[in-house]
Amino acid sequence: MQKTDLPQGTLDLLILKVVAVEPVHGYAIAQRLDQVSRGVVQVPEGSLYPALHRLENRGLLTADWKQTESGREAKFYSLTRKGRKQFEADSANWARLIQAVGLILGMADGGTR
Repeated sequence: MQKTDLPQGTLDLLILKVVAVEPVHGYAIAQRLDQVSRGVVQVPEGSLYPALHRLENRGLLTADWKQTESGREAKFYSLTRKGRKQFEADSANWARLIQAVGLILGMADGGTR
């Protein structure tokens, strides 16, 4: 499968979506993105953890140390109220953009001249 780079700011939105479902640790976030996207969105640790720290520093996520299913300690991230508002706003913006791009890509060839 071909590697696809995420547009600027997309990773933050995807992380907020995964964490909005339930509190989850970083490795599980990466796994979930990979699984749900059928391998298209693969986030390396070097991108994921700085993004998680950035979102936490902005007050969009909070984190608590807990045990994973395998018994090791990991930081579990949860969405804050501010994070939920940001996620909703960003989701609405993406929905508008997706619709607009779809309209443009769907133009008949005669409309591009």
